[in-house]
Amino acid sequence: MEQEVWQVLIVEDDQRLAELTRDYLEANGLRVSIEGNGALAAARIIKEKPDLVILDLMLPGEDGLSICRKVRDKYDGPILMLTARTDDTDQILGLDLGADDYVCKPVRPRLLLARIQALLRRSEPPETAPEKQRRLQFGPLVVDNALREAWLHDKGIELTSAEFDLLWLLVANAGRILSREEIFTALRGIGYDGQDRSIDVRISRIRPKIGDDPEHPRLIKTIRSKGYLFVPEACADLSL
Repeated sequence: MEQEVWQVLIVEDDQRLAELTRDYLEANGLRVSIEGNGALAAARIIKEKPDLVILDLMLPGEDGLSICRKVRDKYDGPILMLTARTDDTDQILGLDLGADDYVCKPVRPRLLLARIQALLRRSEPPETAPEKQRRLQFGPLVVDNALREAWLHDKGIELTSAEFDLLWLLVANAGRILSREEIFTALRGIGYDGQDRSIDVRISRIRPKIGDDPEHPRLIKTIRSKGYLFVPEACADLSL
């Protein structure tokens, strides 16, 4: 059976960097296209629907944040944002707008490939083996890993792909503390560097969506110096 070749679109105005990145990724089995004009990128992403988009933050015509905002509700593939800035503000804003991951430039090719592969693995359909649980329910909260959807009081919850992956990981391990290291390894395929705040940002966005109190959370608790804990018993209060 012929193996599927993943299609990646690089949105990057530095032509030499984009071509070097393309050559490296294609040498590792990916099919890669390049778009250097931010003003054309959104329409191209929506039309071509690549398996993954590498989106530079600073672009001529339209910046990466604007493009991410524009395509997020029309394109459900993973978006990996590139930024030359080390300021957390842009990285957090990118995640808020629906980016699935980010890397700071200059990025080592092997690290970029690892991030891409982790995102592509997450976007694959879940395993259908009978022993794999596909739907979990905690009171009025339902999370379905086969449909990749969640509901609260029978109303659909709007979650980005990355938010769903994190929520499923938490509920599938209900009652057990997950360290940031475990979460990063499970979702990204890489170790935690001790500084990345993307998991914390996603937790803060998931909490109100599932009826948790952001100020005094009881469903997804932060366990100091240890990680995060999904508390199934607290879901009973959601029906009140």
